[in-house]
Amino acid sequence: MSRVWSCNEWDPLEEVIVGLPQGARFPFADLSTRLAEYPDRELADIPQGAFPKKIIEETEEDLQRFIEAMEVRGINVCRPAPWPHEQRIKTVQWETEGYYNYCPRDVMLVVGDTIIETPNVIRGRSLETGSYRALLMEYYHSGANWFSAPKPLLDDTLFDFDPATPTPRDLEPAFDAANVLRFGRDLLYLVSATGNELGGHWLQRVLGDRFRVHFLKGVYFGSHIDSTLVALRPGLILANPGRLSMDTIPAFLRDWEIIFSPPMENQARHSEDYLKKAIGSEWIDMNLFSLGPNTVVVDSDQSALITLLESKGMEVIPLKLRHSRMMGGGFHCVTLDARRRGTMESYFS
Repeated sequence: MSRVWSCNEWDPLEEVIVGLPQGARFPFADLSTRLAEYPDRELADIPQGAFPKKIIEETEEDLQRFIEAMEVRGINVCRPAPWPHEQRIKTVQWETEGYYNYCPRDVMLVVGDTIIETPNVIRGRSLETGSYRALLMEYYHSGANWFSAPKPLLDDTLFDFDPATPTPRDLEPAFDAANVLRFGRDLLYLVSATGNELGGHWLQRVLGDRFRVHFLKGVYFGSHIDSTLVALRPGLILANPGRLSMDTIPAFLRDWEIIFSPPMENQARHSEDYLKKAIGSEWIDMNLFSLGPNTVVVDSDQSALITLLESKGMEVIPLKLRHSRMMGGGFHCVTLDARRRGTMESYFS
C-alpha cells in the first residue's frame, strides 16, 4: 500500500515532511524572485546571502518543538536531506543561486496517492526537490505515483508583469504547489505572483475529469493561498479579511460556514530593518496546520484566533515559529502531509 495518501487539508495526519532551515538563503536577486517575492522593489534592493545564523538556529529549535508535538501523537515525521543552496544553477538562458528547502509545501503537491513536482516560478527552486529524492524514491517503491510537471524555461519574458496584477505571463505553466488548496475532488487554485492561470489549466488537464480545479483570481497577488484561505474541516473555512469578503469567497464554498480571522497580534515584535528583509506578510501567522478535522497547530501569539477556533469546537495546539515572517513560512508552509487517514470525497454537488 502506498505510503502516500492525502486528499484534503484536514483528515487525520499519519505522516508528514517537515522542511529544513539549515543552509537557507534569501532568494537570489533575479527577475523571477522580484516577481514572486518583491514586485515593488528594484533588483538592487532585494536582500541577499545566507539568513543570519541565529535565525536558522532559532527556527530549527521551533521546528523541533513542532515535530515533538506531532510525534507524541503518533505521527511519523520525515525531513529532506541537506542541500547546497549556495551553489550556482545555470541553464542556457539564465544563471542563479539556490534558495532553501524550508517549505516543502511549495514544491510538491499531493493528490491522493500521487505526488506532483510543480513547475515553480522562482528559478532558484528549480532543483530543490533533489533534497527530497531519497524520500520520493521510498514513496515510489511503496506504490505512490510520482511525476513532475513540464520544466518551465523561466525565460525573462515570463516575468514581464503588470505592476497592478503581478503574475507570470501565460507563456508556459508555472506555479507553486502552495497556490493550491485541496478539498477532495475539488481543488482551489490561486492566480498570483507564484502561479499563472495556465498552470491551473495544466493541473486540470493532468488530473482529468474526476477532479475540478476552481480559480481564485484578482483577490491577492503576493504569493500563496494558505494565508488567504484555510480549509479547517468539511463545512468550515477560515478566511483572511484583508484579502477576501463574502463577495469574493469562491462560489463553490459559499454554502460552508466562513469565519474571518481576527487581526494578527504581536506584530510590533519585529524591527523595521527585520521587516524590510522579511519575505512573509503580517498574515503569515494565520498559516495554521491541521493534524485532524478538529485539531490545529496555531501561532501561540494569536490569542483571538485561538479563541475563535476553540469556539468552533477545535483543539488548538499553540506553538511558535519565531521567524515565520522573515523566512516566509508558517506551520502549513513548512509541512507536506504525505499521508492522511481518509477517503477521496466530493464535498460539493
